[in-house]
Amino acid sequence: MNNQRIQQLIRFVQEEPDEPFNVYALAMEYLAEEPAQARVYFDELLTRFPDYLPTYYHAAALQAESGDRDRATALYDKGIELARTQQNQKTLLELLRAQRAFEDDEDEW
Repeated sequence: MNNQRIQQLIRFVQEEPDEPFNVYALAMEYLAEEPAQARVYFDELLTRFPDYLPTYYHAAALQAESGDRDRATALYDKGIELARTQQNQKTLLELLRAQRAFEDDEDEW
């Protein structure tokens, strides 16, 4: 995790608070090493920018990894619905594959 990059992204968020990409980039920067902090930014995206499609793949995967299977399912479902609405075929296929893998993994429990 690069603290300099995080500080720069925080400045971007402060300078452009209505730009979801900046919040998304911050969440992604935290994802590997501080998933709890990433979750804070994903939750902000889901609340303030519910139509920002890139959020759903990573937010759902993070919930699945942390054991919140119901929330992961809801996020995959919402992301798939949004991808269909936005007619974003590439993201739709990615979400469908991720959801299928998640469900297959869930069946093993």
